[in-house]
Amino acid sequence: QVQLVESGGDLVQPGGSLRLSCAASGSIFRTKGIGWSRWYRQAPGKERELVAAIIRGGVTNYADSVKGRFTISRDNAKNSMYLQMNSLKPEDTAVYYCNVLYGLREYWGQGTQVTVSS
Repeated sequence: QVQLVESGGDLVQPGGSLRLSCAASGSIFRTKGIGWSRWYRQAPGKERELVAAIIRGGVTNYADSVKGRFTISRDNAKNSMYLQMNSLKPEDTAVYYCNVLYGLREYWGQGTQVTVSS
């Protein structure tokens, strides 16, 4: 059983930055069983949307709305993945979730709240 724990969410002013972390139980990121690593977000009244992903080979993908502002990364030695968010906008306000494919199963964290407001 894999557990994911997000942290780093906060209240920040427009234009500010935050770094979200997702710590995994066990060394899943160092194994061949790891598939994708993703960050999703869900704003009130909206569907959950994919924000950023690292797929096999280390290729990264981003939603158009965050390209050039967000960076996804992974530290296999620390069993963690990150989302660096810069130039934050009010529309980035949401609960952010990390998601990984490990083996044949998907795992989700519990979410961390990001609020962008002046």
